[in-house]
Amino acid sequence: MRALAILTVKNEAAFLLEWLAHHRAVGFTDFLVFSNDCSDGTDAMLDRLAELGLLTHVPNPGPWPEGPQWAALKRADRHPLKAAADWVLFLDVDEFVNIHAGDGTLSALLAALPAATAIPLTWRMFGNCGVVDYTDRPVTAQFPRAAPPGMTWPWRASLFKTLFRNDGSYGKLGVHRPRAPVPERMAAQRWFDGSGRELPALYHRQRLFSPLGENPWGLVQLNHYALGAMQSYVLKCDRGRANREASTFDMSYWVERNFCTEEDRSIARYDAAVAAGLAELKSDPILGRLHADSVAWRRARIEALMLDEDFRALFGRLLLAPPSRPLP
Repeated sequence: MRALAILTVKNEAAFLLEWLAHHRAVGFTDFLVFSNDCSDGTDAMLDRLAELGLLTHVPNPGPWPEGPQWAALKRADRHPLKAAADWVLFLDVDEFVNIHAGDGTLSALLAALPAATAIPLTWRMFGNCGVVDYTDRPVTAQFPRAAPPGMTWPWRASLFKTLFRNDGSYGKLGVHRPRAPVPERMAAQRWFDGSGRELPALYHRQRLFSPLGENPWGLVQLNHYALGAMQSYVLKCDRGRANREASTFDMSYWVERNFCTEEDRSIARYDAAVAAGLAELKSDPILGRLHADSVAWRRARIEALMLDEDFRALFGRLLLAPPSRPLP
C-alpha cells in the first residue's frame, strides 16, 4: 500500500523533522512537499531530505492568484506521486495523525474500516497551555491539553482533513476533502468518521466538518497544534496564512483555538518511534546543521519582531489572555 501525505510549508524548518518522523512512524510511505518563499532554510532542508530519498520537494514560488496552498494543490493533482498513491491525505505541518486503532498505524486504521473509501480525520484542537517561549522540543510533548469532545462552537472544532482512497472518484485535491466528485462513482463511496460511524451520502459530495456535538475520535483523530508557544504564534502572524496570498492572524484566531480543557497524551504512543526517527534524521550532518540553523533563525526573528510595536502589542495580548472556555 502506498500512502501519500501532501504538505505545504513556509519558514517551518524547525518543526519539519518531527512532523516527518511522526508520519513515517504512522505508516505514510510517500511525502510530496511544496515550499514557498522560505528564509529560514526550509527549502534547503527539503532538498537534503529529497537527496536522501525521504520525500519529494517541489518549490512553489509566487505569485499565486489564489494563494500558495491552492497553487500547490493544483500542481499536486498532476504529480506522478499522486497518481501512484493508493491513499492520499493533505496535511499542514501543525497537524499530526493520531491513530488509536490497533498498533497506531495506517494499516491498523484501514483494517478497522475495511469498507471505507474515505475517512475524515477530525481535528482535536490543542491549546497553548500557557507556554510563552519557543523552545526546540517536540510539539506533541509541549502541548498536551486540548478541546473537549462534542463542541458545537466554534464550528472549526469539527473540521476535518480527509484520508481518501485514490481510485479516481474525485477529480481534484482540496484542503479539507477531495473535490470534483465523479457522478458515476458516487454510489460506491462509503465515508466513515474517526469513530467508525458511516456518514450520510451528503459527505460524498460536500461537507467539511463532522456532525456537531458528537465524539469523532474513537479510532483516529487529527491533533491540531495551531497555536504553539506565544512567541511562535507571533512569528506565525508574521508569516501569514497558507491558503491566501496575504492575510494575518489575530486574537480572534487565538481565542477560537486556545482550548486547554482536557489532557490528552494519547499521541505519546509514538514517542519511542519518533525519537528514534528524529535521531536518525539529525545524525545526518547536513540535516543536523540545517535544523540548528532554523532554530537560531526563529529566535533571531522573534527578537526582531519584538522591536515592532504591532507585534509587541500582540504578544502582550497573548500574555493577558486566559485559555478559552468551551461554551455549554
